[in-house]
Amino acid sequence: MGVTVHPLSNVLGAEIRGVDLAERLDDGTIREIHDAWMEHLVLLIRGQTIDDPQLVAFSSRFGELDGAPIGATPSGKVSTREYNEITVISNVVENGRPIGGLGNAESDWHTDMSSYEEPPAASMLYSLEIPSAGGDTSFCNMYRAYETLPDHVKIRVRDLKAIHDATLTSAGGLRHGFESVTDVTKTPGARHPILRTHPVTGRTALFLGRRVNAYVPGLSVEESEALLDTLWGRATAPENTWTHTWRIGDLVMWDNRCAMHRRDGFDDSVRRIMHRTQLKGDRPYYAPPEAAPTAA
Repeated sequence: MGVTVHPLSNVLGAEIRGVDLAERLDDGTIREIHDAWMEHLVLLIRGQTIDDPQLVAFSSRFGELDGAPIGATPSGKVSTREYNEITVISNVVENGRPIGGLGNAESDWHTDMSSYEEPPAASMLYSLEIPSAGGDTSFCNMYRAYETLPDHVKIRVRDLKAIHDATLTSAGGLRHGFESVTDVTKTPGARHPILRTHPVTGRTALFLGRRVNAYVPGLSVEESEALLDTLWGRATAPENTWTHTWRIGDLVMWDNRCAMHRRDGFDDSVRRIMHRTQLKGDRPYYAPPEAAPTAA
């Protein structure tokens, strides 16, 4: 029957059925998956049995792959031994050393590696071992977050940027080689526009990265905090989110340019092993659409 697309919520997310990622998919099937991805922001493909080379091969059909980011471990990166393109997300410790990053703690809302000048465009996460409870991943629709803002807030943020903190992992751990931030006006990290134009769809999304240590240059700390609280409140409101409960063999792919995500914590005595790839992105930009709201 070929590829079929099944929406998972009225917010974002769709399940792709009818594909076996262990096989090389034809170009037409890849285009169908890509088109569904651009429409639904997050895709779920269940019941897969693939190895690292197959994960890399499938991921690379959508663009050039990025390397693993710097983590909180003394060794810095948490890629597999064979593939720098695969980041290991795990709480497992072997021979006294963690085999991956982020552990079992709750992971705050974030956009992957947004502290980079050119953050990854997208991420793909494949589940190898999962706990029976906990570790769910939630996503929020940043197109909708922008579209539901009052016009005066849209106008206010149109020319503003935010600093995206480089010091912390999404689980709150201090990245290797960084010092804790004591003054958010000096937060290290890229400065990205708060509004972002998606280079494929042309739609406008909020682009926030992560909340801790964020700062809007040009505003007082108090003004920055108040504005960011407003934007984050809209982006992560329950009516703007969808949550995925993992099964072994799930592959979830999300667009970092228009979706944020977070993870629930889980029992550290239970193993969780996931392998992630990421597509290289470009520098975020904002090109106002013709229908952008104007000041009264």
